[in-house]
Amino acid sequence: MNIQWFPGHMTKALRMMEENVKLVDAIGYVLDARAPLSCFNPQFASVIGAKKCVFILNKCDLADPAKVALWCNYFERKNLPFVKITATASAEASKVASVFEKATVDLREKYKAKGVFKPVRVMILGVPNCGKSTIINCLSGRKTVVTGDKPGVTKGKQWVRLSSGLELLDTPGTLWPKFDDELVASRLCFIGSIKDDVVDVYEIAIMLLDQLVELYPDNLCRRYGLECADKSTSEIFRQIATKRGFLVRGGELDAERCAKAIVDDFRKGKLGKITFDLPPE
Repeated sequence: MNIQWFPGHMTKALRMMEENVKLVDAIGYVLDARAPLSCFNPQFASVIGAKKCVFILNKCDLADPAKVALWCNYFERKNLPFVKITATASAEASKVASVFEKATVDLREKYKAKGVFKPVRVMILGVPNCGKSTIINCLSGRKTVVTGDKPGVTKGKQWVRLSSGLELLDTPGTLWPKFDDELVASRLCFIGSIKDDVVDVYEIAIMLLDQLVELYPDNLCRRYGLECADKSTSEIFRQIATKRGFLVRGGELDAERCAKAIVDDFRKGKLGKITFDLPPE
């Protein structure tokens, strides 16, 4: 399946980021901890430039702790500032604020030496539905920006000033014009970064099952009470549909309903803690 999604507002968003990056002191790069490598947008390299960048591994409550640890080790080895969080937990706010403060300490000391107060400005960017707006609301302690469990909720920029002296720029979730790697595109579909309406949900569910059979077969078998050994993905799909009663008149499978349920189970963490991507070697 050829997966592509780059609506016009994303072109505008990239242009807006390029125009506004000169106004910020640092970047907060949000990555979904279930597929961190797939969340790296090649278009962001030119936006970030030489700015200090803090990587935010979000949705860790849904991710495989062992693989999250590998990602943390990777950032440490590369001497890259990072923080792992679950943005829906308000107690995480201090962790994010702390890593931004540490990353910009030289800049703040320079301001202090000059006797001026100037808020440290941070641009928050990432692919759609990775939790950027939720992180900002977590930091501000209130619903400052609109959030939603689907891509494309944030359409324009918004500045949010925090009591700690940080000033955050929320930006729309943005992908890139062409996916050359189907595996990356599929994983972005799994985590909800690509709008469900533009893909075939049955094909996405089959691709998800393929990867779960390879990486997390026990999770799959436990959730649906399956015998997965030596079964094809289509046979596993049929087992799930039958066990869950996803049938239509005549006993035929309701493939679309079953596919949506499988994808939804993954996104809600009902298939266990899963991370598809390993860090680069």
